[in-house]
Amino acid sequence: MTVGLAAAAVNGWLDGTFATATQYVKLHTADPGSAGATAAAVGSTVRVNATMGAAAAGAKAMTSMGSTWTNGGTSETLSHLSLWTASTAGTFNGSAALTSPQAWVSTNTFTLSSLSIAITPIAA
Repeated sequence: MTVGLAAAAVNGWLDGTFATATQYVKLHTADPGSAGATAAAVGSTVRVNATMGAAAAGAKAMTSMGSTWTNGGTSETLSHLSLWTASTAGTFNGSAALTSPQAWVSTNTFTLSSLSIAITPIAA
């Protein structure tokens, strides 16, 4: 038996915290900090919507992505993202580092292929 949190409790917390099925994702060039600071935001400040499925087994995963980001003319390295409740303003829900930083130059597009929020360990 694995020790850990009860999956039902974690699933309830994830679904409650990320209460709307749609989260808005913003790209960053560094850790956005505890409040999703705009200081590390990329030049393209558009937030793209991501639809999240219901939590299961202590994780909540993206089921679809609204669109892609297009670089408007700057050379940057994408390293982090932040999650928000709205396309502008809204409440900051969290942030994460990309699996690997991505160079992003003028006219490049970037598509987020997966996004998962998990809490471990889950008791089995």
